[in-house]
Amino acid sequence: MILPEPLQNGDTIGVIAPASPPDIKRLLTAIPFFESIGLRVKLGKHIDCVHGYLAGTDEERLADFHEMIGDEAIKAIICARGGYGTGRLLDSINYDLIARNPKIIWGYSDITFLHTAIRNKTGLVTFHGPMLSSDVADSKFDNLSASMFQQLFYPTELYYTEAISNLDVLVEGKATGQIVGGNLSLIVNTLGTEYEIDTEHNILLIEDIDEVPYRVDAMLNQLKQAGKLDQVAGIVIGDFANSEPKKLPSLTLYDVFLDYFGCLTCPVMSGFKIGHCFPHFAIPLGVHATINTYKKNLLISPGVANT
Repeated sequence: MILPEPLQNGDTIGVIAPASPPDIKRLLTAIPFFESIGLRVKLGKHIDCVHGYLAGTDEERLADFHEMIGDEAIKAIICARGGYGTGRLLDSINYDLIARNPKIIWGYSDITFLHTAIRNKTGLVTFHGPMLSSDVADSKFDNLSASMFQQLFYPTELYYTEAISNLDVLVEGKATGQIVGGNLSLIVNTLGTEYEIDTEHNILLIEDIDEVPYRVDAMLNQLKQAGKLDQVAGIVIGDFANSEPKKLPSLTLYDVFLDYFGCLTCPVMSGFKIGHCFPHFAIPLGVHATINTYKKNLLISPGVANT
C-alpha cells in the first residue's frame, strides 16, 4: 500500500477526462471551488476533445493522463467526469510511471476501472470522490461533499455514522480489511481481466446509477459465480440512484441485496451516501477500514501520507 503525499496550499491539481466528454462550461464553473480551498488548476491539453462518446481518442486521453502523472508540479489528478471509456486505456497505461510518481488520483463511476487497475499494478491508494463537471458544478453540491476534499491536505480518519444518513443492517457483524470497489458495473467489467478486483479479506464497496433491480441481480450473480463473495470481509452498499424498476412485477433492490448477501457470514450494511448522490461522501480506496453493524458505523484510515 502506497499513500500519496498530501496537498499543500498553493499546489496545482491536474484535471483530465479519461472517459466521456465533460461539459466544458460546467467544468469551468467548478474551478473557483478549488481555488477557494487554496489550489491552482491546470486542465489537460485534450480536455475539450470529443471523439464520439469519448473525451478524445484513446491516445489523447492517455497522453493527458501520462503528462499529469509525469509532471512534478502536478500534485493531484482530479477527473472531470465519468461516463465510459476509462477501461480502453488500461492496457496502455505506464504503471511504472505511476509507481515512480505516486500522487493523488480522484474520481468515481467509470474511474472505478482505473482505481482497481492502479491498485493491482502499483499498490497506490486512490480516491473515490466527486468530480468537476458532474458534481462540483452541480447546484446540489453541498457543504459535506465540499468538505471531503480536505482529507487531501492532511491525514484524516473518516467516520461514517447515521448522523449522515440512515443505515440498514442486512447482516450483523464487525470486520476490518482494505476497502475496495466502487461502481458495481465497472467492478463486474474487471472480471476475467488482469485488472480483476481482489475481494478476499477485503471490504467491498458497491454503488451504481440507472441500474434496475434485475440488472443489479445479474451483476451480483456474476460476482457470486466468480467467487468474489466467498471470502469478502464485509460489504458497504452505497447509493443506487434511479434504480426503481421500470416494469412490474419486480423484486425490489433490497430483495436483490438480501438474496445475495443475506446468507453471508460477514457484516453487510446499506444506506451509505457514497456514489451518484448528494451528499457525496468521498473515501480513499485501498486503505484499511472497519465496518461495525452493531454501532452502525464505518471507520476508514487516512488516504494520504503522514509527512
